[in-house]
Amino acid sequence: MTLIGAPPPADANVLPAFSQEHSIGPGWVKDAVFYQIFPERFCNGDTTNDPPGTEPWGGKPSTRNFFGGDIRGIVSRLEYIASLGVNALSLNPVFASGSNHKYNTRDYLRIDPAFGDETVFRELVDSCHARGIRIILDGVFNHTGVDFFAFADLKKNGAKSRYAGWYNVRSFPVGPVGKPNYDCWWGYGGLPKLVTGNPDVRRYLFDVTRHWLSAGIDGWRLDVPNEIPHEFWIEWRRLMKSVNPDAYILGEIWDDGSPWLQGDQFDGVMNYPFRASCVDFFAAGKTTVSEFDSALARQRHAYPPGVTFGLYNLLGSHDTERFLTLCRDDVALWKLALLFQMTYPGAPSLYYGDEVGMTGGKDPGCRGTMVWDPLKQDGEMLRFTRDAIALRRGHGVLRRGSFAPLCLDDNALVYGFAREEESSAAIVFLNRGEGEARVALPRTHAPCVRSWNQIWPAEGPSYPPEGDSIIVTIPRMSGVVLEGEK
Repeated sequence: MTLIGAPPPADANVLPAFSQEHSIGPGWVKDAVFYQIFPERFCNGDTTNDPPGTEPWGGKPSTRNFFGGDIRGIVSRLEYIASLGVNALSLNPVFASGSNHKYNTRDYLRIDPAFGDETVFRELVDSCHARGIRIILDGVFNHTGVDFFAFADLKKNGAKSRYAGWYNVRSFPVGPVGKPNYDCWWGYGGLPKLVTGNPDVRRYLFDVTRHWLSAGIDGWRLDVPNEIPHEFWIEWRRLMKSVNPDAYILGEIWDDGSPWLQGDQFDGVMNYPFRASCVDFFAAGKTTVSEFDSALARQRHAYPPGVTFGLYNLLGSHDTERFLTLCRDDVALWKLALLFQMTYPGAPSLYYGDEVGMTGGKDPGCRGTMVWDPLKQDGEMLRFTRDAIALRRGHGVLRRGSFAPLCLDDNALVYGFAREEESSAAIVFLNRGEGEARVALPRTHAPCVRSWNQIWPAEGPSYPPEGDSIIVTIPRMSGVVLEGEK
């Protein structure tokens, strides 16, 4: 089948290369590949701190059980993490809490005892930095656990508590968790909501922020920040950037993050619309190439160009089904989506275990223990992941170049786009179809370079500047990437 490349749609959002006009985040994020870790399920490096009732590694995850994952375990697996090629870690909460997920904080200034202590945490930070790996923590500032000191005092002393203004209690005494008479996250009594407008609350959370920045972290992922007033984040950003101007501020926003990305609050948001588009096109096959491209264009148009490069592009997280599960265990679809993720503008994020074929439904299914037995890992997926990350890390145009669609074929399910910077350009072709595709892209529609060379898969043929078209053959469920120097 021969496909004739078409010029970019009139409304295509072409991102200027190296555009700093609206860039609001640290420069290192544009070159980052994140690896997200749910600490309790990654690796048990110290069995002496296992919680009571810890279950054998590899068991079925539930909302309440424990498997002993800890920070020592992450430290012990840093060589593996570095071997993936990732250069940034995003950790789910690590502060003291009675749950396995740690979103009901007991003490923001203490590493959970089941995870270790601040000494091993600082070892993790230092060891990451020695390998060129940044690390960001999960900040849960909207709500606490019921055993947090302020709420515990409020329950004990009622309206006379010095912390009465830290929470919005509608009547006293404070009601039970099962029937809360106080504001809490989504009605869950175990997660009482802080009054972040209270100066004492704000002062406490700012002190927490300073403490962990002083411990060497490189930024924060902020939990449910849309439930906290913008005024808080404006002031919080000033604090962050005064302590570490290079720190990354990432918000958990599930839809349009524009209100937080005006330069006065966050540097980026978790790009769940990106994930939704990838699920629809790659995993579910519900959208055409044109619909996929249009959805991506709408997402890019929502933000200033410089912001796009700092978005956190994920295929899965601790809150979603594993992407391979959504692909119905079709590894070829997963690989194609990963290749797209690694060649698209924004900072890609890999959820722990996806690279070795882990599957799982929604929480708690997506929070299974990491598979460390090589015999139970998908070695081919692991090799592909390393190669795809190396492709991105090895070619700056795939990290910082502009974006323009080149080829949209709804019948053959072939998508082609260009990335371009001042000195080089790349063309990416993705074939989601069941058959081999042959693309003839007019040179007048492609960036102007001296000649094109195939850089994926591996090093392939060259395409000298003769002829009117660049003709490329793409195997089924696969991709081809070309690069050229100007």
